[in-house]
Amino acid sequence: MSGRKAVFNWSGGKDSAIALHKIIAAGEPSISCLLTTVNQKFGRVSMHGVRTGLLERQAELIGVPLVQVELPEMPDMPTYEKLMMEQLLKLTEAGIKTAVFGDIFLDDLRKYREDTLSTIGINCVFPIWKIPTRSLIEEFVELGFKAITVCVDEKHLDKSFVGRVIDYSFIDDLPPNVDPCGENGEFHSFVYDGPIFSQPLHFRKGNIVYRRYNRSRPDSSEDRNPADPFDTGFWFCDLLPV
Repeated sequence: MSGRKAVFNWSGGKDSAIALHKIIAAGEPSISCLLTTVNQKFGRVSMHGVRTGLLERQAELIGVPLVQVELPEMPDMPTYEKLMMEQLLKLTEAGIKTAVFGDIFLDDLRKYREDTLSTIGINCVFPIWKIPTRSLIEEFVELGFKAITVCVDEKHLDKSFVGRVIDYSFIDDLPPNVDPCGENGEFHSFVYDGPIFSQPLHFRKGNIVYRRYNRSRPDSSEDRNPADPFDTGFWFCDLLPV
């Protein structure tokens, strides 16, 4: 074990979960904390829409401290980068020089992360990089992970796909143009059980709502380059603590 200390960029979704599982299994680097961007006004995970209370419960069951970066409701890129870099600089002062991401094949996003973080002396690790996404999502299910979709992009999936458990039936129902892991932002998920959890996380499904956006957004670790603009609508499934 190298003794390297790392921050894990945690979205709460399936790619983050299996990437964290692989890092833990490898034994290094040592994960010091989970880092997540949240919407300060609404108290929800950026883009995914999951309540921060459930995010905090995830971290408790994983057994790793959670650090939240609070973003304003509609942050521009300079604001996003300023707040993120301020938090990451604090982590480097604590001896953290590595950041782990759950990205799979988006080269522009990887370059953005590596170029940005190198300016403050942080190197990036991508434990699931270039793993075929069909194989990866099947491995996720086979390992015993359980996740539910919390957000789908209407350009790729209709309302029926939000609020569904990710299992073989869900995978088989995805249209051919949708990546099995939603790596292009087609859908986002919330993980509530699996080998990284001490016990299942309990919740109940709330309302399904529609929101339309037209702006450039900074995203979480499962999304595309934060500088990419979008103009589309999303279906969200609210999850409620129990």
